[in-house]
Amino acid sequence: MLKIAFHPIYKHPLPEGHRFPMEKYDLLPKQLLHEGTCEENNFFEPEFPDESHILKVHDPDYVQRLKNLNLTKKEIRVSGFPLSKELVNREQIIADGTIRACDYALENGISMNIAGGTHHAFSNRAEAFCLFNDQAIGARYLQKKELAHKILIIDLDVHQGNGTAEIFQNDDSVFTFSMHGKGNYPFRKEKSDLDIELEDGSKDEAYLKKLKSILPDLIEKTSPDFIFYLCGVDILDTDKLGRLSCSISGCKERDRFVLQTCHDLNIPVECSMGGGYSKEIKLIIEAHANTYRLAQEIYF
Repeated sequence: MLKIAFHPIYKHPLPEGHRFPMEKYDLLPKQLLHEGTCEENNFFEPEFPDESHILKVHDPDYVQRLKNLNLTKKEIRVSGFPLSKELVNREQIIADGTIRACDYALENGISMNIAGGTHHAFSNRAEAFCLFNDQAIGARYLQKKELAHKILIIDLDVHQGNGTAEIFQNDDSVFTFSMHGKGNYPFRKEKSDLDIELEDGSKDEAYLKKLKSILPDLIEKTSPDFIFYLCGVDILDTDKLGRLSCSISGCKERDRFVLQTCHDLNIPVECSMGGGYSKEIKLIIEAHANTYRLAQEIYF
């Protein structure tokens, strides 16, 4: 059975006019239930994680200052969010969603987190809507429990996974692959193990040709026993914060290729949703829902 992390705190309200679309975390599970892609028992509710899992990734001083709401004004500004206790709680629960989804992926082949993909969180600071790096925390959890040893992170959000790259920069046990917009945020990029930069306006054909030419050989070369997939839908041509020009069908084909590859190679995969900032919320929901539809079609 496909297991999906969702908690009501995912839809934590932000001040009016804030550009981060929190409503998608409420609407996406409703859409999946409405159309019959999922049932109530597909969803599980994460809790607060054991802090030791967070501290395997994040600097203890940063974690304590964040939990005590003691960041500087500059650090809060760079985080992108107005800092609050509820927001910090939300990010911890997102991390637990990914941790628990790792166990479900080992059991079922795949699992999902309605939120997550917080790949701009560095080991010692927040950035761009990301306080804790959920997939990095999940990777360390798997290694700590000796449930996986060599991990591949496939980051196909339109923005480079700079925080993830920094966290694993000197670690051969986790391979970081980011395919993103060359001219997009972050403008000062970190160095992943493999960075593929795409020109502004890249469309479906160029995007999919590049991905399909790289991923199978990369998996063969790295031989991972677990994969994290960050499947942001901000590659769409309608996205306000992206600069690529992929269609919804192209985005769906991207997900089909990644998930089918993981399935065929029998490598467990945890999927975190990442970004999606199209002006019309229905486009964000449709693109994200496609990932869940494909997971059900391919795996179950």
